Amino acid sequence: MEFIYLYDGSFEGFLCCIFESYANRELPSDIIPETDACLTLFQTRHIETDKAHADRVLRKTALLSGKAVILLRRGFLTCLANREMYLYHLIAKLLREGPGFLRNLADETLLPVLKAVRHLEGEVQLLRGFVRFSDYSGILGGEIEPKNRVLPLLRSHFCSRFPNERFFIYDRTHREALFYADGKAVIAPLERFEAAAPDETEVAFRRLWKRFYDTVAIKERENFRCRQTHMPKRYWGTMTEFQDEDYFIAGQSPRLEHRGPGLPSV
Repeated sequence: MEFIYLYDGSFEGFLCCIFESYANRELPSDIIPETDACLTLFQTRHIETDKAHADRVLRKTALLSGKAVILLRRGFLTCLANREMYLYHLIAKLLREGPGFLRNLADETLLPVLKAVRHLEGEVQLLRGFVRFSDYSGILGGEIEPKNRVLPLLRSHFCSRFPNERFFIYDRTHREALFYADGKAVIAPLERFEAAAPDETEVAFRRLWKRFYDTVAIKERENFRCRQTHMPKRYWGTMTEFQDEDYFIAGQSPRLEHRGPGLPSV
């Protein structure tokens, strides 16, 4: 009998799905977060999140391969369609055959996960330079619209870069935010967010940055295609230098233009 596993959407919950599969000696036809579940002809089974079960799966994976643990953790953050089943099959092959196949970059089980993780890491690298912060009464705040769940990988970079500041980064795509203050950081769900209106000082800094961006440009050497290669257009919607005039007016709180796509597969 085929089952669809439903879980709470957390990484620990996903690990519990792997545990239940082996404990019950059954292969799920799919593993889906409860929030994404829809009507189906298959039977569904809700998998409770149990930290002890999740830890057992993670420990077993680590004993076999540290690289597999990294792929598992980071693969879960990607926008890879059906990522749960790709990761499930990766761990199943690891338990069945050992870590040798991880050296074969063309392996059909490894390759989709590897490509997704590379895409995630590339997006993280870009966003380290593309996040734009505003000052909201002493708290720095920025918005991003990534394809992947990048906040867990951006956390250490920005916390070490601004150790004495209080800041937040809101991920519109996944409706979660990174909050940092007094040396502590937390990532928490945040269903709705609307930035406060900028004051005169913040607007002045926004205009200075826009003026700098426009001034350093050399019109005679403008290469739109090259600029899009190094600064993909889908990131422009949350970058100060590409905003409309309303963004540079004190007392107004326009939402940054929504230009980002949804969550396509990698």
